[in-house]
Parts: sequence; structure tokens; C-alpha cells
Amino acid sequence: MIMKKNRLLIIALVAGSMALTSCVSKKELEQCRLENKELTNNFQDTKEQLAASRARVSSLEEQLDAQKKAYIALQRSLDQSLTNSSQNNISIDKLVDQINESNQYIRHLVEVKSKSDSLNLILQTNLLRSLSNDEKKEVDVQVLKGVVYISLADNMLYKSGSYEINERAGATLSKIAKVIMDYKDYDVLIEGNTDDVPISRQNIRNNWDLSCLRASSVVQALQNDYGVDPKRLTAGGRGEYNPLMPNTTDAGRQRNRRTQIIITPKLDQFMDLIDQAPED
Repeated sequence: MIMKKNRLLIIALVAGSMALTSCVSKKELEQCRLENKELTNNFQDTKEQLAASRARVSSLEEQLDAQKKAYIALQRSLDQSLTNSSQNNISIDKLVDQINESNQYIRHLVEVKSKSDSLNLILQTNLLRSLSNDEKKEVDVQVLKGVVYISLADNMLYKSGSYEINERAGATLSKIAKVIMDYKDYDVLIEGNTDDVPISRQNIRNNWDLSCLRASSVVQALQNDYGVDPKRLTAGGRGEYNPLMPNTTDAGRQRNRRTQIIITPKLDQFMDLIDQAPED
């Protein structure tokens, strides 16, 4: 009887122990399942965050690369601008220098012209003072475009229809020669002019010949009779092709028959001015 009770007790203890063990294992398993689920969820969240971070890093790297390229392009543009600016400054400085040189040259020309105009007026005044009232009727003295023009009527200078100088012209030519010799820095052009009436004389083919021969006669008189340096003298004829008035009247033809003594500054003085001009 006692043995039976003991056996029953043992069986009860074993069953109780198994029931207790079964109960504990289910709780632990459930807890493990919950923890595993939480870990799985955390892992998934971490993966998603990592992927998002990697995408953000890739986007930032692309933006950084674009910024680097933009910076390089901007730096090149700035360098080019600085180069162009430097070149422009050099060009502007050179232009300013050229303008200053040109202004200085223009002022020099104005001074020379003013001096030349003053000398021309003095020359004109001195010549007019030396002429008598009767001579002034046949001698016209003007200053035009920086040049002194002395115009003498042909009937006052030459024998009729000839290129030979008459005796009456000697006194007037001597006064003109004195003024020419007083102004040694001037050259002298003697220019013959005729009307359009054809001429028919031995050894004179036409009015071209007559105008040149008359100019040559005045040049030789200034040289041989009054001592003017022949290097300063030039003789030229313009025939009937430089009229002052139409050749339709006697008065017009008379005005056109004239010899002009043109007094000008020496050509080498103008060449000196050209040499002083700015090169650019």
C-alpha cells in the first residue's frame, strides 16, 4: 500500500515537473519571438536609413563635382577678363599717348601757321608801302591761304604782244625783288597767264608758250638785274586755263592777261613739320 502511494507520488511529481517545464518554455519562446521581431524591424529600418544615406551622399558628391566644374569655369573666365582688361588698359594708355602727341603736333602747326600768317601780312604791308599810288593800280597784292600773291598786269610788264619786259616795269620789279630778298626763307613762283585769244608769232606756238616765256623773263630779270638767288625761283606758265574772269569782254581778257609772283614758305620747312608728326 505504501509502495503504491509512493509510486503515485513520484508520478505526480514528474507530471508536475513536466507541466512546469512546458509552461516556462512557452513564455521564453514567446519572448524570443518578440525580440526577434523587434530586431528584424530595427534591422530593416537600419538598412533603409543606410540606403537613404548612401543616396544622399551620392547626390552631394554630384553637386560637389558640379560646383567644382563651375568654379573652374568661373576662374578661367575671370583670368580671361583680367587679361583682356590688362590689354584694354594698355590700348587705352597708348591711345591717350597718341592723342596727346597729336594735340601737341596740332598746337605746333597752329603756332607755325600763326607765325607764317604774321610774316605774310608783314610782307604784304612792306610791299604795299613801297609801291606808288600809280603802281598800286596795276599791282594787286593779297594773302590767300597762307601764300602772298602779287599780280601784275601784262601791259605794265611787257611790250605789246611780246614776252620782253619793258622799261617801265623795272622800278616795280626792283621793289618786289627787295622784299623777296628780305624774306630769305621763302620760295618764289613766277606764273604766267594769258587770255584765250590765239597768238601767231614766230617761235611762239600758242598761249602756253607765251605764258611760260613771260614767266621766264620775269625770273631772269629778278636774278640778273636785282640779284635774287635763282635757287629760290621757279618759272611756270598756265596759258589761258586759269582765268579770273570770262574771256567774253575786253575787260575780262585784260584781267586774265597777268603774271603772278607767288611767295611761299620753303618746301623743306613743311617737310620738317612732316618729320615732326607722330608716327602712329
